[in-house]
Amino acid sequence: MKENFSFDVLVVGSGGAGLTLALKLADARTRVAVLSKFALTSGSTYYAQGGISAVFDAEDSIESHLNDTLDSGAGLCDEEIVRLTVNHGKKSIDWLREQGVMFTEEQSISGETKLHLNREGGHSHRRVVHTDDATGKAVSLSLIERAQENSYIELFEHHNVIDLIIENNRCVGAYVFNSLQQHVKTFAAKVIVLATGGASKAYLYSTNPQSSTGDGMAVAWRAGCRVSNLEFMQFHPTCLYHPAGQSFLISEAVRGEGGRLILPDGSEFMHHFDERAELAPRDIVARAIDHEMKKRGIECVYLDISHKPAPFIREHFPNIYQQCLQFDIDITQQPIPVVPAAHYTCGGVLTDNFARTDIKNLYAVGEVACTGLHGANRMASNSLLECLVFAERASEDIKQKLTQLSMPKNLPLWDESQVIDSDEEVVVSHNWNELRHFMWDYVGIVRTDKRLNRAMNRVELLKKEIAQYYQDFRVTSDLLELRNLVVVAELIIRCAQERKESRGLHYTLDYPNLDASQPAKNTVLTPKNYRKSD
Repeated sequence: MKENFSFDVLVVGSGGAGLTLALKLADARTRVAVLSKFALTSGSTYYAQGGISAVFDAEDSIESHLNDTLDSGAGLCDEEIVRLTVNHGKKSIDWLREQGVMFTEEQSISGETKLHLNREGGHSHRRVVHTDDATGKAVSLSLIERAQENSYIELFEHHNVIDLIIENNRCVGAYVFNSLQQHVKTFAAKVIVLATGGASKAYLYSTNPQSSTGDGMAVAWRAGCRVSNLEFMQFHPTCLYHPAGQSFLISEAVRGEGGRLILPDGSEFMHHFDERAELAPRDIVARAIDHEMKKRGIECVYLDISHKPAPFIREHFPNIYQQCLQFDIDITQQPIPVVPAAHYTCGGVLTDNFARTDIKNLYAVGEVACTGLHGANRMASNSLLECLVFAERASEDIKQKLTQLSMPKNLPLWDESQVIDSDEEVVVSHNWNELRHFMWDYVGIVRTDKRLNRAMNRVELLKKEIAQYYQDFRVTSDLLELRNLVVVAELIIRCAQERKESRGLHYTLDYPNLDASQPAKNTVLTPKNYRKSD
């Protein structure tokens, strides 16, 4: 069984960011390995419904997209990063179309065919390019097909990164667990890129797939990278509330096309919280729903678009329509029961404008990274755009430096001579459930100092127990995810404890207002083994 692999670039993650980067590097005949923790379609990109924000409408402008993003970010967006990103919107969409992505189109008044644009929360114009209500699936399948056809790209499914290999503050490889063969491999590479997605599975309720366990953030932190703004966890306002629904997301585009949030008695309530009502940014809508649920003791609220013509609903939301029908909910006739759920991690591994981290030859792209684009709250459909733009930025930087780098040699093999197979798997499942419950209860949509302290006490206990378990037993996929989740949970709590104000997605009853006594600042955590690259 082969234990050692060598590639020019190792990309950890097979979503929109990872595959875009791999394809752009392969164009320069770079040998790329792409790791997928489960199947290639298991990441968050595949499940993204809404779309990608970009300026196409003549009445829209780059400045408008910029200002909307800055407004949603509640004072913490890096304006230069935002401008860079929105300026690349049209170019990114054009590249995806070249890869075979078929976006939804419509006929203009003059009879010309053009892209159909949705409007979502926080946007002042229609600028969300989409493929019906399954944009991520279309993007994911097209990129996977292009990658499978490319002889410079090798795809490794069911391969989960354990830890990075660092030599002299340079990333030279990674230990990777093959969950099918139950075997650990060593990957050497000139450059390593983390494209592992977010950490929403740290919470009990999430719209994300099972893979979103903060792996890239945890391995980067252990390696010595700083993280930033992890207190800003975005809770999507509208997740299907049904015992068998498996956290199915009801796209923001439903509200963008006129869907109304109502209480069980049919009355609307969003106008009491924001003049933009259902089109307010996600943090405001999620807190409003949370407030109404707790105030009235109800299990959910409802999203109603049944006042629109049935053909319109079925045409614009075919996936949501069919999914809800499986649960005996006909959205053309009745409202959808919804609750908020953890959806997107706005913070992450601190990077610069080329996606470089604190460690040489280590990059981070997509949701795993904190670029400065989202600030304190991500505006709808800016995330896939970020994946595309920073994958391209990283590829440009990597291509320039690859010829100057030599392939790492003689990396140490994984040593499991001192461990045995576990006879207590129940410990992993019990700790997983405990962590997600207290994160939901104490570090959720509304926080207090007391709740955060309670969560930190529990994290400290879990960390010790999990560390001992990891030391004694052979690794499994569940153990690796739990080990990473407890690290990221601690980082989320620590960031939340440091922010003594309410801003964007971080709302605390102890500090309900913005801190006007000092300029807005990012929360940055530095690991003990941090050493800035020379």
